[in-house]
Amino acid sequence: MPYTIEAARGIFPNTLAADAVPATIARFNQLNAEDQLALIWFAYLEMGKSITIAAPGAAQMQFAEATLNQIRQMSFREQSQVMCDLANREDTPICRTYASWSANIKLGFWYRLGQWMEDGTVAPIPENYKLSANASAILQSIRNLEPGQQITVLRNTVIDMGYDSSKVEVDQRVSEPVVVKEASQRTPVNIQGVDNRTVLSYINNLNANDFDALIDLFEPDGGLQPPFQRPIVGKEAILRFFKEECQNLTLIPEQGVSEPAEDGFTQIKVTGKVQTPWFGASVGMNIAWRFLLNPNNKIFFVAIDLLASPKELMNLARS
Repeated sequence: MPYTIEAARGIFPNTLAADAVPATIARFNQLNAEDQLALIWFAYLEMGKSITIAAPGAAQMQFAEATLNQIRQMSFREQSQVMCDLANREDTPICRTYASWSANIKLGFWYRLGQWMEDGTVAPIPENYKLSANASAILQSIRNLEPGQQITVLRNTVIDMGYDSSKVEVDQRVSEPVVVKEASQRTPVNIQGVDNRTVLSYINNLNANDFDALIDLFEPDGGLQPPFQRPIVGKEAILRFFKEECQNLTLIPEQGVSEPAEDGFTQIKVTGKVQTPWFGASVGMNIAWRFLLNPNNKIFFVAIDLLASPKELMNLARS
């Protein structure tokens, strides 16, 4: 019988995702706002010793500049209140503006706030502040994660702040302009064990920010499942996700396996690494891509999994 998105999610069922990441985020979300902000601050300070965070580009910062300057003019008490409002997901003008931004703009916003907290421009964490027992335990959990998992936790904690972004209308969302790489800037990938042109084009187009060409690889009612999320269904929604969440990623596939599936479909699993513009070559997230292609070689479904450990990169067996 024809596949459904729900059934497609079950391909390559033995793929071990990093379940510690959503578990850690869930524990973080149970902290009060003050502890959340302090934990982020302590974690970033600690990570900064071993992981270099890249400065945001002008494209990201131009959209956050007005809000940042507004915060900069506030008193320390007001600044602390804004950050607590963001952590509490309050319905305020700044929280609504924040909710409209893409992930990269939000990360740039916190990067700049972190700089200002360090130099005393923005209210810092009070001197000699001690994390609560719960926050300290979560910080230790973050320490125990792989570097790629650490940055995923910290990225998601700040991206999920602010007013409920699901309530922001599509035409009110703000993201930096997409810059598609010229042909001379592109380096085609090779995947050991996989030569399927659709899968290779998916990787190559995503690396080039060529999202219009990328979305043409999908069925009209196809689905994409980001790590630890429900599937996004339909080409319009998937294209929006690519433009808002996937700019300037570097996908480095290493190996894969291709198998026939029911009704003329093909299932393909590829493992490798992804580098983000925020951490560059210093950190690679261990990733699996699980593709289900229809008989016309269009993508019906692809799941992106953050893997539990580096050894999972070798795990290509179906069951």
